[in-house]
Amino acid sequence: MSNTKNAKKSFLIQGSILAGAGIITKIIGFIYRIPMSNLLGDRGNGIYTVAFGIYNIALTLSSYSMPLAVSKLVAARLAKGETQNAKRIFKDALLFSIFMGLIACSALYFGADVFEILYKRQGLAKPLRILAPTTFVVALLGTFRGYFQGHHNMVPTAISQIIEQIINAIVSVAASYGFIRMYAESDMVYAYGASGGTMGTLMGALIALVYFVILYITTKSDTAEIQTSDNSSLENHKSVYRAIIFTMLPIILSQTIYQIGYTIDDILYGNICAIKQMSEEVSSSLQGVFNTQYNQMINLPVAISTAMASSTIPSMVSSKQKGHKAEVHEKITMVIKVNMLIAFPCMVGMAVLSTPIIKILFFRLTTYQVVASNLLLYGSSAIVFYALSTITTAILQGNDHMKLPLRHCAVSLAIHIALLAGLLYYTDLSVYALVIANVTFPLVVCLLNCVQISKRVGYSFNIGVLFARPFIASFIMGIFTFISYHLIYRLTGLIIIATAISVIVSIVCYFILLLKLKCLTKEELCQLPFGRKIASKLL
Repeated sequence: MSNTKNAKKSFLIQGSILAGAGIITKIIGFIYRIPMSNLLGDRGNGIYTVAFGIYNIALTLSSYSMPLAVSKLVAARLAKGETQNAKRIFKDALLFSIFMGLIACSALYFGADVFEILYKRQGLAKPLRILAPTTFVVALLGTFRGYFQGHHNMVPTAISQIIEQIINAIVSVAASYGFIRMYAESDMVYAYGASGGTMGTLMGALIALVYFVILYITTKSDTAEIQTSDNSSLENHKSVYRAIIFTMLPIILSQTIYQIGYTIDDILYGNICAIKQMSEEVSSSLQGVFNTQYNQMINLPVAISTAMASSTIPSMVSSKQKGHKAEVHEKITMVIKVNMLIAFPCMVGMAVLSTPIIKILFFRLTTYQVVASNLLLYGSSAIVFYALSTITTAILQGNDHMKLPLRHCAVSLAIHIALLAGLLYYTDLSVYALVIANVTFPLVVCLLNCVQISKRVGYSFNIGVLFARPFIASFIMGIFTFISYHLIYRLTGLIIIATAISVIVSIVCYFILLLKLKCLTKEELCQLPFGRKIASKLL
């Protein structure tokens, strides 16, 4: 019993470490994107975000699934004591990532002009050519991260993510500023500025890769000692590559559908707006607002779910390999509960404070400031649906149901495309159609995932505990947040002061409501980092 508790605690601590790093990197990314967004302007942001949409597809096809696949395969072999096979998985995956990274790099670099014509975005080729070598670097980086995550060690990934994002932030802003000044007289200055922004991504990934290479070399002697006691038969290279490919393929395809969804949004929006005779400058600017101001805010809390998913897969694999079904179910309950306890208040907070958030963070966004606030207000529910779809996908993958999330994503994408095309063509919703489709996509995925988790894993969802209580606590918190913001704003007339105080009020209020509504039991609270100290003082 103690081993089970320790396993759950370790799983949550490792997930919390990665989630903490995810929050830090998102905050850093959020902070540096504000000056960069103001530097690039609406049109430059439009080019920048479209370029990253294409880059993300190339990354997904080549290496995005590598950390999850490698961590799953390594964890499965370590659970059976096969340390030598775990090492072989890593080495063969590294060769595989080199091959895939080179293909993706070549496709982006030599196909940049074709993408510029396809997306009807002049200057798009420039940032794409800088992003091309980044796909190769990230392919190698993902393999190293997956290897350490398979050992249930999320610390290297967490440290590397923070290092990567700090370098990214510094270089992106500096290069954007430098390029804009250098090409100030050019008609394509916005494209050069976007190109400068992409340089930070390359340099950040490169430094993170150097960190992992040094770490791997320095810890190699420790793993060699463990391997001497491993008497398992060594897997041949063919079986290893087969395992890598068949593990990666469903993840690649499901993630590709996610990324294709964004790209199809860009293509549909640009082309249908052109058909309806909306100017390219206006459509590109609105697209930039959606991809930058809206998506940036929505993705901030979703980073926690992504991080928890990374720790969930190897942990689920280990429990499943050992035949601990009850432990698997307990981990499912805890990881969903933690995610919902974070996602619901974020959703409500974003909705209630949408206007002051946009005014404070994107002060130079004057023309489309009201649009950005409305997008955040109407689309904040996507936070909950993306969080739930991400974590339920990881649960299915961790329980060897790799193909199910792919099917669910495909069904959702078909609905998404039909809905978006219809709304854009037959209504005047314009950019608001993107928000509706953006909310619908993860909603369908998480509903289908939950049905299959109940059916295939035998898990029973407690709606009240997992969803109703966090929502009620968040809703009440939202009332206090709304009242406190408008009260302080009337007294001071300062948006920053009113927002800061209302955020503090919401945090205190929500934490009290969590305890009063018993959203977390004492045992569950003790499993979280610093939870035992909190429980001893408050419960």
